[in-house]
Amino acid sequence: MRKDDCYQLGIIQRPHGLKGEVAVFLDVDDPSVYTALESVFVDQDGQLIPFFIEELQIGSQKVILKFEEVDSYEEAAELSGLELYLPLSTLPPLEGNAFYYHEIIGFQLVDQESGPVGEIREVVSGMQDLLVVDRQGIEILVPLHDELISEVKREQRELHMQLPEGLLDIYLNPNNNPDDED
Repeated sequence: MRKDDCYQLGIIQRPHGLKGEVAVFLDVDDPSVYTALESVFVDQDGQLIPFFIEELQIGSQKVILKFEEVDSYEEAAELSGLELYLPLSTLPPLEGNAFYYHEIIGFQLVDQESGPVGEIREVVSGMQDLLVVDRQGIEILVPLHDELISEVKREQRELHMQLPEGLLDIYLNPNNNPDDED
């Protein structure tokens, strides 16, 4: 399995107990969706290796996994810090203006006022999720809010947004700073 055909589900944090269980952080909105998970891919030195799940416990903020053939604290400790992946094909399709972040990479960002902005290169997750957009070599950071999204056109590979007023000017007209006026 290639990493390009997968999405990162989470990361193994540390061993849990003495019998090979691991505590896992799942980077998802609803961990309970994964209660029937039978296997995952673990990134070991750049290779995705299938690991079969023997037992899975999902708590409010913590997930405990027991992999087949991982039977000791030491074996579990070797997995600490490794990323977990699932095939993109396991994601349920989204409709309307809902989308997965990986889905819009390569889409054109279109502003409702000024038209095409550029190509979405990356989505940065954090306190404020951002789109990284390339406009003829100029990197533009765009806040990602549901309220700003007008339409997702999957067939045309376009994300239409109502960008905050003046955002593009900051990047495209850097010498036109109103604070510099006397």
